[in-house]
Amino acid sequence: MAENCTHDCSTCTASCSSREKPESLLAPQNKSSHVKKVIGIVSGKGGVGKSLVTSLLAVTMNRREYKTAILDADITGPSIPKAFGVRGEIFGSEDGMLPLVSKMGTKIMSVNLLLDDETTPVVWRGSLISGTVKQFWSDVVWDEVDYMFVDMPPGTGDVPLTVFQSLPLSGVIIVTSPQELVSMIVAKAVRMAQMMNIPVLGLVENMSYIECPDCKKKIPVFGESKIDSVAMEYGIPVLARIPLDPNLASQCDNGLIELFEGDFLDCAADVVEAAPIRTFD
Repeated sequence: MAENCTHDCSTCTASCSSREKPESLLAPQNKSSHVKKVIGIVSGKGGVGKSLVTSLLAVTMNRREYKTAILDADITGPSIPKAFGVRGEIFGSEDGMLPLVSKMGTKIMSVNLLLDDETTPVVWRGSLISGTVKQFWSDVVWDEVDYMFVDMPPGTGDVPLTVFQSLPLSGVIIVTSPQELVSMIVAKAVRMAQMMNIPVLGLVENMSYIECPDCKKKIPVFGESKIDSVAMEYGIPVLARIPLDPNLASQCDNGLIELFEGDFLDCAADVVEAAPIRTFD
């Protein structure tokens, strides 16, 4: 701190440690990549459908004629390649690894694509898992991408922290379900995002209801939803309510997620489009 400091930086021209910006922890983007927006898909617990929402958002933005990509950061539970029916050997160039591309054009990088057998468990320590996520950002030649969606593991551990600190997130979407624990789940995710100064774009409720095939009545299988009150409490919009749909589940299981029919995530896609681009400054 400079001598005779007035603690008013707006009127001071001295250069001191108090004026220095904190060092950025953002990982460098691959020199052959140009990713415009990065959106994280998060939740406070597992099994709520993050991978489904990630996949549907990528497909929705692809249908809007944007160039899309998915970075599968759920290293120990990757499911994105199966949903898209993507498999094959990962090749590299002098600039880095090349992602696989789905039938409709979404670029995908997942640890499952690096394994000889997709059922092989990834038994790695946290530091190695976090390092792999950073490599998927820095060492993969993504080329031109308008929207990259990052499928994160549940909770607030090493990998979500790595993504929040290392990738230029324009915002996160929190996925939840109608059960009573929703308030606590959302609170954990919201507070972590706030601690890292990452905007929360909104909430998506998965398994929200099932629609009667005859009368089209919406039946709340897991009880009355609490998402509206939670959204109001934290000042976050509800972007979508995704039903329990056997056809959608079948498409995921058979690698045909790009054929899904429905406008569940149109509102979420609008919000993603409006999210500001975060730079590397």
